[in-house]
Amino acid sequence: MARISINIKEAKIEKREIICGIDLGTTNSLIAFVNKETGKAECIKEDGKNSLVPSIVHFEKSGSPFRELAGKQEQGKIIVGSIAKQFLITDPQRTIYSVKRLMGKSYKDVSGKENYFGYKIIDEDEDKLVKIRVDNKFYSPIELSSLILKELKERAEKVLNAAVKKVVITVPAYFNDAQRQATRDAGKLAGLEVLRIINEPTAASLAYGIDTKATQEKTIAVYDLGGGTFDISILKIHPENEGGIFEVIATNGDTFLGGDDFDRAIVDFWLQKNNLAEEKLLEDKSLSQSLRLKAEEAKIFLSNNNQFESQFCHAEHFDKLSTSFIEAHPDLNLNISKKEFESITQHLIEKTMQCVKRALKDAKLDANAIDNIVMVGGATRIPSVKKTVADFFGKEVYDDLNPDEVVALGAAIQADILAGNQKDILLLDVTPLSLGIETMGELMDVIISRNSKIPTSAARQYTTSKDGQVNMKIAVYQGERDVVKDNRKLAEFTLNNIPPMPAGLPKVEISFILNADGILKVRAKELRSGIEQSIDVKPQYGLTDAEVEKMLFDSITHAKEDMNIRAVLEAKTEAQQVLQSAEKFLKINTAILSEEEIAGVRSHMNALEEVLNSTDKDLIHLKLDELNEFTQPFAHRVMDSVMLEAMKGKKI
Repeated sequence: MARISINIKEAKIEKREIICGIDLGTTNSLIAFVNKETGKAECIKEDGKNSLVPSIVHFEKSGSPFRELAGKQEQGKIIVGSIAKQFLITDPQRTIYSVKRLMGKSYKDVSGKENYFGYKIIDEDEDKLVKIRVDNKFYSPIELSSLILKELKERAEKVLNAAVKKVVITVPAYFNDAQRQATRDAGKLAGLEVLRIINEPTAASLAYGIDTKATQEKTIAVYDLGGGTFDISILKIHPENEGGIFEVIATNGDTFLGGDDFDRAIVDFWLQKNNLAEEKLLEDKSLSQSLRLKAEEAKIFLSNNNQFESQFCHAEHFDKLSTSFIEAHPDLNLNISKKEFESITQHLIEKTMQCVKRALKDAKLDANAIDNIVMVGGATRIPSVKKTVADFFGKEVYDDLNPDEVVALGAAIQADILAGNQKDILLLDVTPLSLGIETMGELMDVIISRNSKIPTSAARQYTTSKDGQVNMKIAVYQGERDVVKDNRKLAEFTLNNIPPMPAGLPKVEISFILNADGILKVRAKELRSGIEQSIDVKPQYGLTDAEVEKMLFDSITHAKEDMNIRAVLEAKTEAQQVLQSAEKFLKINTAILSEEEIAGVRSHMNALEEVLNSTDKDLIHLKLDELNEFTQPFAHRVMDSVMLEAMKGKKI
């Protein structure tokens, strides 16, 4: 496959424009740029001191006495970063952290992990993306991440004294399509044009500048253990005469494993030591957050010391707590030795090493075939982590650069390449606009994202929305807007002869295959029956450069409006589906429900129907939530009744 550099002239990127690189992290986020005077990547620092922006969002309560802390006089302000961190204990239900762990996740994905979070995650048993509830407002991880990105944008503009409109954002190599698209949407909502989503290990390799000028091929491993995610990537770096291409040949990881889990292991250790039940953390979110922050402090301290000792109520973290809170939790013993810490976290390190072994197996390589090992992420400062990795590969690891900053620095270098300031590293050709299909509510569901290198392929599964549905229309669109009417329609065809089944049972896989010539093949296949239909599409469809540029510009200028429209349409679609299910539930289970219960369900259904024409997504979600909470006990009763009927006359 030919390696083709991106056409900078056609992309209309001014050489002097500052394009920043962003590391959107679980614990901390950073923004960096390449300094024209030195030619080196630098992280932008607040007041010239701290480059880290804690990935924490606090929703201030109306009339909050803490307004002055944020230097703001308005009520109900949204606070992001270091100031927001202090509210983790005093107001945990309005303080959102580790939102990256929820990006692109469904309710089922986080089932059983709810007690990890201090805030309310709506935990319906459905394959829909999670929502976070703060009072009577509902937020998606995309919206929350956009607030962090906006804070980074404003910080950069203040320090650089220039507008920042275009960025490169990094994601874990193990992020799936939904998580990557969620990250891109967050950037759009923050008013940023996301030129490229790149893998964190590639960014880290760029930051170290590993042998991009070499005459021989190098194979490197990037071990990235951040606050909430882990991934291991095996990369081949092609020599300069082959364009200095960075090629990911294998990746593995866990999007729910990171430094936060090391903190949790310490918390569990202290709970056992103090005879406190885990349920106590669910009951008292302030206690949960206090212990979590104290555990983080212990973890950091034990990197350079052998013993951590503390009494709960004497810690500086809790000097703003109420007397009643301190009386409720007197003098917990929070001591832990380095040996104990290493013992209780060894299983976490072993989980990362299992991923390493799988990545090597996929790459068909032995550990001794790796030339360099790059350590990325704050959790790689833990001595036992570093030692385990070095022992496994049998060589010293690369850890000279600040592991917190290395990914952001690499993203800035990638941004500088896109700006046309570095010519020695070539980029593969990319598709200029996103490609997707129309889904319920006339929404655009992206299957291949803009700037994906070609050739490429991607697939997603869909299902029917009505009982007995035998046909499905597949409409293919190109563009960056959330509603299909604002994008360019490329083609349409119908998948016929789907076997009649209840709604939600058929599995229709839509595959997009984009070849090196820019020809798109779209295939729809019902997986249970094997029924299949396909069509060839030319993605550009006669679009001029000016039209492409206008579509990109419109996607930025209408970002907030688009996201609001999408959120309302999705809420209405969800509400209609729940109402249909509730109606069916009442018809089938009338015999085991009392008249008062049926009237209660009807009342909640009517309340939901009344707000269906509203443009307030939070109001729709609130009524949805109330209906789900009201009917949940009945669902359990129905299940018990079914089980009892099934077991009649049987002996166990």
